[in-house]
Amino acid sequence: MQTASRHPQPATRTAAPDAADPRQALGLDGESAARQALLGAGYVILAERYRTPRGEIDIIARDGDTLAFVEVKTRRDHAYGGGAAAVTWRKQRTIVRVAEAFVARARLEHLPCRFDVVSVDWPPGGPPRAEIIRSAFDAR
Repeated sequence: MQTASRHPQPATRTAAPDAADPRQALGLDGESAARQALLGAGYVILAERYRTPRGEIDIIARDGDTLAFVEVKTRRDHAYGGGAAAVTWRKQRTIVRVAEAFVARARLEHLPCRFDVVSVDWPPGGPPRAEIIRSAFDAR
């Protein structure tokens, strides 16, 4: 498991999903596009695919002095809604629980936190378009 220190280094990945599955491959490609969008927006990546027994968070980053827990949703089309629409209340609850575990383990309780979503639209044959949605949901 990865933790962050007060001056964290860029994180390495945890266990990679099976990239042979087309959906998994799209997800990995979407996470890569999201990572580039976040870095371009000034975020510092602390961890990717951070796992606990409670679940997983795609990306944990710092945006200035704020910890951002980022869910990445990648879509080829909008048949089932955009990527952000796929972050259900159940998924939000899981993300919040994993975020609480990360903050406690890394002893970063002093930092403000928020929950962002990066929606990656990747039409067949076209380039990806990543939209960062800051404060996409609350910790309720």
